[in-house]
Amino acid sequence: MEKNLYDEYSKILREELVPAMGCTEPISLAYAGALAAKHLNALPERIDLMVSGNIIKNVKSVIVPNTGGRKGLRTAVSAGVVYGDSERELEVLSRVKEDDLKKLDDFLDKVEIHISTSDYMNPFDIQVRAYAGEDESFVHIFANHTNVVEIKRNGEYVLRKEFKDEPLAVKENRRLLTVENIVEYGDTVDLEEIREVLERQIEYNMAIAETGLSEDYGATIGKILLKAYGDGVQNKAKAYAAAGSDARMNGCELPVVINSGSGNQGITSSVPVIVYAKELGAPHEKLLRALAISNLISIHIKTGIGSLSAYCGVTSAGAGAGAGISYLHGGGYKEIAHTIVNTLAINSGMICDGAKSSCAAKIASAVESGLLGMKMYQQGSQFYDGDGIVIKGVENTINAIGLLAREGMHETDKEILKIMMGE
Repeated sequence: MEKNLYDEYSKILREELVPAMGCTEPISLAYAGALAAKHLNALPERIDLMVSGNIIKNVKSVIVPNTGGRKGLRTAVSAGVVYGDSERELEVLSRVKEDDLKKLDDFLDKVEIHISTSDYMNPFDIQVRAYAGEDESFVHIFANHTNVVEIKRNGEYVLRKEFKDEPLAVKENRRLLTVENIVEYGDTVDLEEIREVLERQIEYNMAIAETGLSEDYGATIGKILLKAYGDGVQNKAKAYAAAGSDARMNGCELPVVINSGSGNQGITSSVPVIVYAKELGAPHEKLLRALAISNLISIHIKTGIGSLSAYCGVTSAGAGAGAGISYLHGGGYKEIAHTIVNTLAINSGMICDGAKSSCAAKIASAVESGLLGMKMYQQGSQFYDGDGIVIKGVENTINAIGLLAREGMHETDKEILKIMMGE
């Protein structure tokens, strides 16, 4: 494998597999709030919040961690303002103190927060403008969860980065990903280069999955799966992943290692692979290589879709999980490529209608599709060129999925938001 590709693939894993607490959209909003308060040097007396429709969709119904079970945009930005630590980025709300919730309630009672919808084309846009007396601060996060492109105080720039308003904003090294090279990378990577990020993903994501199974979070999809369908490995893979989302969507304060900016995608691309590795008695090194493949496949598919859309992101992560589990079974490029194509043919109609309890059930469906896609090829079956959206060659099918999600579902996204907002 070419050295530059090898190095970029390792860099992508280190960039993507970072810890976050709670659903990443409200956490990004809290991060913006914390930055706005920091640069205002005072507690705001008024806040103007402008966000894209996808941010509204993904924050509206999910519990913001460390807020005592509160939901919504006002809660997320206010928690960041009142007690967020901006230095910790996506763990901005991880250091709540005993009396902080009372301060949050007081702030929400007293401070006017005006919310409006952004006109930017990119589906990820957060703009926070905070006021105190004659002072004003402004923070702009664009295209992904920690990409701060503007900070101003009293009209003067503190930070300014160039950015383009495009529907799809892709880091250049993500364009270097291909399934064939990902499998070669997984086979050959010096694990010491990526061990830390993968070990952290195992520790964090299994911890929240186990918490979701031991406690009653949300719709308890993980617990229901185990109770209804038993503890066979295929069902356990779905149940553990779903349980992680049960907990994460419903206020659990444990961190998750994310994938493609999403905790649910981080859980989906890792937990089923970990469950299968344990069942198969796979060496730990084999698990780490399978996780590298699963994570990079998930990122590769999601790259063409974009950070937020009407296409449910766990579909791509389910394909990644299927690829990683295929690798644990001894699969190489051919087996993994067919697993991905089969998986995408099965489950690519699943919509994203925001972050909430039903995400756990969607994760179970995505993992099931990944496993079925793998089993199909193991049994000598596959979907062929011309079967619906399947195009010959795994990269062509991945490109088609990106086009479907990014362009074809643009109007669908608008209708989903209208339904959610009761319009």
